[in-house]
Amino acid sequence: MENFRNYFEILGVDQDATAADVKQAFRQQARKYHPDLNPGDKAAEEQFKLLGEAYEVLSDPDRRSQYEQYSSFWQQKGFRQRVSHKFSFKDIDFSDLGDFNSFIDQLLNRRDEPARNPNGRSNPEPESGPRSSARQSNAARTAARSNNNNRRDAEATLTVPLERAYSGGQERIRLEDGRTIEVEMPPGMVTGQRIRLKGQGMGGGNLYLRIEVKPHPFFKLVNNDVLCRIPVTPSEATVGANITVPTLDGPVQMNVPPGVQMGKRLRLAGRGYPIGRERRGDQIMEVDIAVPPKISDRERTLYQELRSLETFNPRADLLKA
Repeated sequence: MENFRNYFEILGVDQDATAADVKQAFRQQARKYHPDLNPGDKAAEEQFKLLGEAYEVLSDPDRRSQYEQYSSFWQQKGFRQRVSHKFSFKDIDFSDLGDFNSFIDQLLNRRDEPARNPNGRSNPEPESGPRSSARQSNAARTAARSNNNNRRDAEATLTVPLERAYSGGQERIRLEDGRTIEVEMPPGMVTGQRIRLKGQGMGGGNLYLRIEVKPHPFFKLVNNDVLCRIPVTPSEATVGANITVPTLDGPVQMNVPPGVQMGKRLRLAGRGYPIGRERRGDQIMEVDIAVPPKISDRERTLYQELRSLETFNPRADLLKA
């Protein structure tokens, strides 16, 4: 496709970019290449037009979906790798749509305008070749519109454990219509998040998975922090200790400071939920002092000896009241 334009590269975003990512990238690039800031610079002017075209397509979910499906017919490296998902989808046949410009004109509802020569006059259309190609392009546009009319988006709910929502990975999903698909889920999913699967809806439309994260018996997700209660023994709380605690990444070592009080919150920085691609929240642990329900005779003797030596009276202030 000689005149194919990779709008993701033009805006400088990944193909997984969200609508917010696309908007932010467009604003940054548009400021850089705006004609008012680059007077007389034809290259900047052309780049500004390309940015506007890219944003107009990628900011609209339906147009972006059609663009991504059309891109699968492009033979060069890049898109070919990204469209070969583990799940299959019903492709719209764009193969006879003509060139990429024709596709974009249709996508953006642009009216056909005759080509003009440098004198401003319309160029006559040859009797053969291009005119036949134009007829094919018009027929393909009609077929594409018909296909688009039959497309319907669908929604489904996917319930996942917190550990799975955190790590992402392959997920096998059975849909209401009986189909089973295998999807590579992103890490850091949260309840209410919607994930778009191209071509998995009705008639080649999109399927939107609504994520539900199961409540966890130990961890609780609050924004990007992971909260939990950590039980410690009376002796650990009194003299301090190095203990092993669970995290979403697996067990880690943590220091309990001497004299820690019940309800004190200890923080493990960077052990929480993802914030973007490079940052994470924290794991916050509330101390719970756990008294052993049963002790050995030796332990009982030592506790009694400690009791006779204790100088701390937690009820001293109450007796003064």
